[in-house]
Amino acid sequence: MARRRVTETEADDLPRYFVWVRGLEGPEPQKWMAMDFGVGDWKRPLVLAYLELPEGERHLPLSALARRYPPPRAEAS
Repeated sequence: MARRRVTETEADDLPRYFVWVRGLEGPEPQKWMAMDFGVGDWKRPLVLAYLELPEGERHLPLSALARRYPPPRAEAS
């Protein structure tokens, strides 16, 4: 499959943040458009780690980002 270049307007539409959230079976990767935690910051305890992606990495699939930026180590309980 041929790769095509991402234009500036398309780059603005791509998620800016790579986020590890607390899932039912451990850390789960997600891509977010903004670090908006919503009313009362109810999402904040679910976020384990986040990274603002460089423009050149915003087009990468979630699986590639998860390999590049592994989940944080589990907390000792």
